Amino acid sequence: MGTNKAKPKEQFVHEVFESIAGKYDVMNDILSFRRHKAWRKLTMRKMDMRPGDTAIDLCCGTCDWTLSMAQASESGHIVGLDFSRNMLDVGQYKIDQQSRGKQITLVQGNAMSLPYEDNSFDYATIGFGLRNVPDLRQVLQEMQRVVKPGGRVVCLELSKPTWQPFKGLYYFYFQNILPSLGKLFAKRYEQYKWLPDSLVTFPGREELAAIFRETGLQQVEAYPLTGGIAALHIGIKENQHV
Repeated sequence: MGTNKAKPKEQFVHEVFESIAGKYDVMNDILSFRRHKAWRKLTMRKMDMRPGDTAIDLCCGTCDWTLSMAQASESGHIVGLDFSRNMLDVGQYKIDQQSRGKQITLVQGNAMSLPYEDNSFDYATIGFGLRNVPDLRQVLQEMQRVVKPGGRVVCLELSKPTWQPFKGLYYFYFQNILPSLGKLFAKRYEQYKWLPDSLVTFPGREELAAIFRETGLQQVEAYPLTGGIAALHIGIKENQHV
């Protein structure tokens, strides 16, 4: 049984998302009780992007958030990065449908080691991907590195409800019903069993906010969404020109 857990996790997660790419958007509706679009709208309001702003969207998947930022930025360059080629192919189709190909660049890459120089973007975002990376601190440090001083690091992620009885109902749904729905809709029971398992060791909202601060981010804000089943975290890279 695995002597090196980081590599098997990375390989398994890659296989999961390669295999479910075509059903990913439908399953997101089920996974989030159809709230993920509302969460993203709230996130965009809090981000307050301006025309011309640039961003890198890590674990961009099928590019819904990438496209939202392109629309808000109007003309700014947006990079979508993901390690799953199949996910990026679905995303590219959406980008082409919206004629955003000149504004958005998709890159197959590793969120742990971003192929960009320091201080390159106004925003670095990650949506529903931080719980799947081998080392979330490393990813947050990379996000902070590539944003400009005063730029924002933004994470939208599933979280852990803290109040009963909702907490108990949610975990029952997540651990018992969700994988069966995955089997029914996407024929991928094992892959959707991974999603609840991935939350077990993931930090709760306040714990993740503390990690944001530990990596050096300033003015960290953490918002619970839909009873705490998701959370939005925003931190600002310290402006060195004081």
